[in-house]
Amino acid sequence: MFCFQCQETLNNEGCTKRGVCGKDENTANAQDLLIYVTKGLAEVVTKLEDVDKKVYERISNNLFYTITNANFDENVIYDQVLKTIELKEELIKDNNIEDLSEAANYNKTEIEELKQDAIKIGVLNIVNEDQRSLVELITYGLKGMAAYNHHANVLGKYNEEVDRFISYALTETLKDDKDIEDLVSLVLKTGEHGVKVMDTLDSANTTAYGNPEITEVDITAGDKPGILISGHDLHDMEMLLEQTKDQGVEVYTHSEMLPANYYPFFKKYEHFHGNYGSSWWNQNEEFEKFNGPILMTTNCIVPMKKNNTYKNRLFTSGMAGYPGCTHIEADKNGHKDFSEIIEMAKKCEAPENLEDGKIVGGFAHNQVIELADKVVEEVKNGNIKKFVVMAGCDGRFKERSYYTEFAQKLPKDYVILTAGCAKYRYNKLPLGDINGIPRVLDAGQCNDSYSLVRIALALKDVFKVDSINDLPIEYNIAWYEQKAVIVLLALLSLGVKNIHLGPTLPAFLSKTVVDFLVDNFGISPITTLEEDMNKITA
Repeated sequence: MFCFQCQETLNNEGCTKRGVCGKDENTANAQDLLIYVTKGLAEVVTKLEDVDKKVYERISNNLFYTITNANFDENVIYDQVLKTIELKEELIKDNNIEDLSEAANYNKTEIEELKQDAIKIGVLNIVNEDQRSLVELITYGLKGMAAYNHHANVLGKYNEEVDRFISYALTETLKDDKDIEDLVSLVLKTGEHGVKVMDTLDSANTTAYGNPEITEVDITAGDKPGILISGHDLHDMEMLLEQTKDQGVEVYTHSEMLPANYYPFFKKYEHFHGNYGSSWWNQNEEFEKFNGPILMTTNCIVPMKKNNTYKNRLFTSGMAGYPGCTHIEADKNGHKDFSEIIEMAKKCEAPENLEDGKIVGGFAHNQVIELADKVVEEVKNGNIKKFVVMAGCDGRFKERSYYTEFAQKLPKDYVILTAGCAKYRYNKLPLGDINGIPRVLDAGQCNDSYSLVRIALALKDVFKVDSINDLPIEYNIAWYEQKAVIVLLALLSLGVKNIHLGPTLPAFLSKTVVDFLVDNFGISPITTLEEDMNKITA
């Protein structure tokens, strides 16, 4: 195997025997093959005038299956490979399509043959390092885009322009004649469509569940049996809450699902207790202490340790999967039956309490724009000097403590804008407020990063400046996986410059590509706390 798509990749070079994430070589190779046949399907789709939305959904879902920490089940991945080949062959036959690439013509169906081919199909097949770097940057951006696209789709929102672009971009990565300039252009187009898909998802979420609002979230465990739900799928959250009404159990969010607490729609459920635990990488300990069943709706699964006992309590849905755990499938109407989870919860003990208190969130774009007059007043009065966007992902490695220390040492007249699980490094610190405005404004999860764009654009209009870069906003972004990649590309497409990126620069970026990003966008790696603090507070 060779995989370098996440921030924790071995030695910041690439995982070759087993992923740091816990993915084994067989699953990694299967995922490479799934990407390969998905590119083949995408090529066929680009030759069609009318495309059924289910075909587009297959492409997005396939990409979603391969993001970091989503699915560890090799058999599930190969099943998707076979379904993709079958669909592609039907389209080719029904539309008499010819002159296709090797990927589009790939039609093997014997599992052993697929496994042998999976070993040969990987990112290192592109020999030119700079071309490989840009192709993977585009591919990982498309994976993040596909994840956002899926979440919008399950809520009934589709964006054909985004769907067509994903197929087009995947097809372009198959072509050997693309020079560096062509690929750089495609990188920026990927970012542009990243903004569009985030807009679509934001519309889907707010149409279904209302605009997030300032909310105090209870983080103290209750005394009733509970169900813990993690991931990003708000539609799963809705179905679970509806099915658990009057069942004598409470529902808690974990990590990525924390923002569900901010939506007005979910507050009507009295048995929606609050949030349990912290960041995704602590789940081995926290899931053990929860005592009840856990539902993983998307990615951020951590493989279990030998002493963990919750495997029979771990359920997955959507693109998430883990060998030996029960997967809850949706029926043809998208409905999922969570009765097995509910019945198990009734027989479990209440969660062990981890902490006491409440945390505040819900500062998505609509809420912050409502506070615009107050924010402007505090800026003009000199009480707020700068905003620092500390969005992105959290991770397991010790260097992530940088973000905790950075938040602690920021001047007291600086306000943090955040979205994504990076906030778990500082969202429970006593950082205070500025005349009632919390110094940490949590817009939600990485799915809600669009709010940070909307907030910046709104402040640009309020302060009557020509560019986002003229605002008193600094960017110190933590990244981990592919949804963070599309957020970064979206920011670049909007012209945002001087982004500090860490804890490390992506391993898949060649020196030439890094130099391009530095020269044209001012992207720089984080360095020491003191040096970065001096730059941001200059």
